[in-house]
Amino acid sequence: MSKEAPVAEGRIHEFVTKSGADTVEVGRKLVNLLAPPQLLILRGDLGTGKTTLVKGIAQALDAAEPDEVTSPTFTLLHEYDGTREGKPVKLFHLDVYRLEGERQLETLGLDELLTPDALVLVEWGEKFKSIKKKSTGEIAITSAGGDARKISVTLKE
Repeated sequence: MSKEAPVAEGRIHEFVTKSGADTVEVGRKLVNLLAPPQLLILRGDLGTGKTTLVKGIAQALDAAEPDEVTSPTFTLLHEYDGTREGKPVKLFHLDVYRLEGERQLETLGLDELLTPDALVLVEWGEKFKSIKKKSTGEIAITSAGGDARKISVTLKE
């Protein structure tokens, strides 16, 4: 289920999923909304499906199969090469949960990742002012009971 509504700073797209497979499918659909360059914050509690959503995005870009996409909790950054509408796309999946401050964040070289062909998805990015400032939107995932999830995508215009 999907709906779209205007918001003050852009557009919001909402989806409700009933399973992990549904969440992967929403990820596949989101690729149509995410024209590079994008830096999106992935917001959600532990276990809500942030990485599951990225699995669908990576698959839609022909960048990786869902079982190849894992959480970058300990490596901080995973990079995938894909295509969107016949053009090369770099998909960067970051998890900054374990970083303690802006200084540690700087060591990731986030600015270097933000190339014209990049989709940068940052789990826990809301912790950092610099990421919030650079972000072009946010994907928020909340539990709707059991395996159900509500996914809200807000894109700045």
